[in-house]
Amino acid sequence: MTAFSKDIINKFVHTPTPFYYYNLELLDKTLHSLKQEADKYGYQVHYALKANANQNILSHIMKSGFGADCVSGNEVTRAAETGFANNKIVFAGVGKSDKEIKTGLNINIHSFNCESIQELEVINQLAAEMNKIAPVALRLNPNVSANTHKYITTGLEENKFGINQWELESITGKLKSLNNIRLIGLHFHIGSQITDLNAFKSLCIKVNEFQQWFRNHHIEIPNLNLGGGLGVDYHEPDTHAIVDFAPFFKLFHDFLEVNPGQKVHFELGRAVVAQCGSLISKVLYIKNGVNTDFMILDAGMTELIRPALYQAYHKIENITNPTGKLQRYDVVGPICESSDCFGKAQLLPATKRGDLIAIRSTGAYGEVMSSNYNLRENVKTYYSTEF
Repeated sequence: MTAFSKDIINKFVHTPTPFYYYNLELLDKTLHSLKQEADKYGYQVHYALKANANQNILSHIMKSGFGADCVSGNEVTRAAETGFANNKIVFAGVGKSDKEIKTGLNINIHSFNCESIQELEVINQLAAEMNKIAPVALRLNPNVSANTHKYITTGLEENKFGINQWELESITGKLKSLNNIRLIGLHFHIGSQITDLNAFKSLCIKVNEFQQWFRNHHIEIPNLNLGGGLGVDYHEPDTHAIVDFAPFFKLFHDFLEVNPGQKVHFELGRAVVAQCGSLISKVLYIKNGVNTDFMILDAGMTELIRPALYQAYHKIENITNPTGKLQRYDVVGPICESSDCFGKAQLLPATKRGDLIAIRSTGAYGEVMSSNYNLRENVKTYYSTEF
């Protein structure tokens, strides 16, 4: 069963491929569900632009009242230009350049999520030169496993991200001498595509320990930012088109010990946009192989790099011939790299040249990670309102 109606598929047939298709109705329903569940506890959500920075997508998210989580100066600029409130923009990242820091200071963002003593020193110096006070949240490394792919795990001491617990004394001591820095919060992020909520329970326990440390040292922390990382169902995108946000937020409500007056923030990306996007491609050739045949598409790793980079799974559908006799295919792209493969030995209906293929759940880390390698053209985008 495909998510695309016959009318939409007929219009796809006459649309040059490859292209990204975004279901804006599904996005809006997801945003409504997210806001409804976050509002139950007064939580503030910042959308992670790194998941998808498409202007149309961002406009829908901004109009729903969410903030923006950025990891580059250009993301900060785009968020502000899109209309996200400046005091709802947070800026994370382990390697902020001087130019990017100045961008954040000029826009008067909510906070810089800082990851080292040296970064604090640089932000303090630049803020002093601009006669500004920089609001910062310390990104702390909780040493909690996210039980996800090693490339998207960020909360272990072996990762490059965050300040370790044994650095707290020196960090807080240093802050006393940084006159153009104002500590406004703590920030945590343990990884991405997390489907085991126990990882977030472990995070709550560690955050509670950090909170007690700061209380013992009489340091007030107005904001807690718990990051994001909530995963989606890549195997059944239609059955679970909208992430169940209720147990996610309830877990934090049940296990996170929040100080009186303290505000709690989250940075969700994938869970917001992944299921609203699909990569639509056309079959160029069917090539006989030794164990399975090769289905060669006109889309490749230049349009969707996740399978090559993370060995990530995406559901693949033949949407013009969904009921044919099932066969095994290696679904590959045209790029001159052996890693240019969307899926090995995929069981799909008998497929021929010209069939349309939908690669599902690509609204997150799809279009935004596309490239012009092999001098490929920029991938086109279309929306449900255009079909």
